[in-house]
Amino acid sequence: MEVKVQYNNEILNYCIEKSDQLTEIQKELIQFTKANIERHIMLTQAEQCSFFKLLIQVLNAKKTIDIGVFTGLSSLTAALAMGDEGRVVACDVSTDYTQHALKFWAKAGVDHKINLKIQPASKTLQELIDQGEENTYDFVFIDADKTGYDTYYELSLKLIRKGGIIAIDNVLQHGSIIDKSNNEPNVVAIRALNDKILADKRVTKTILPVADGITLVTKN
Repeated sequence: MEVKVQYNNEILNYCIEKSDQLTEIQKELIQFTKANIERHIMLTQAEQCSFFKLLIQVLNAKKTIDIGVFTGLSSLTAALAMGDEGRVVACDVSTDYTQHALKFWAKAGVDHKINLKIQPASKTLQELIDQGEENTYDFVFIDADKTGYDTYYELSLKLIRKGGIIAIDNVLQHGSIIDKSNNEPNVVAIRALNDKILADKRVTKTILPVADGITLVTKN
């Protein structure tokens, strides 16, 4: 296959400009994070936000999970995309960044939709399963520690309903995924997961070259 368009920042910005625009609160959160958080590269990208908004609304989603909260943009995006009955289970292990997320969620008036769980995501997901919530979630976004992705994928598969979507971020590892000599733990973990999902008969799947690569799967 050949690339039909040579993507650059100008093309990316054109796509963003011609898509649904971020809310003022989303923009403020992004600006705050870039100005105050050293690791702001971890932010969900603007083009991902409009894409996830579309997916969540197509799914008529009411129950979503956000694995890896950071300063809260992905959770905020999910909450804004749903009606007042919508709920987000937001999973993170630290308050270092999520303390900022809480302020922006409240300012956007969606904090009542978001249940922030500060503990390992695997524990939160297992608790949801133990509470009888298998096959009830509409959308899951995985963007956390890469070596934990396989565990999050398996638990999310139990929680997602048939026809729901799991979105997995950073599956191209900034291009390192195709460098067979790169054996960094994150790259090795993502490479193994990509291969696993390709062979997984339980799901229909695709990888999109959006941001750092997004895998979408739906349970068959």
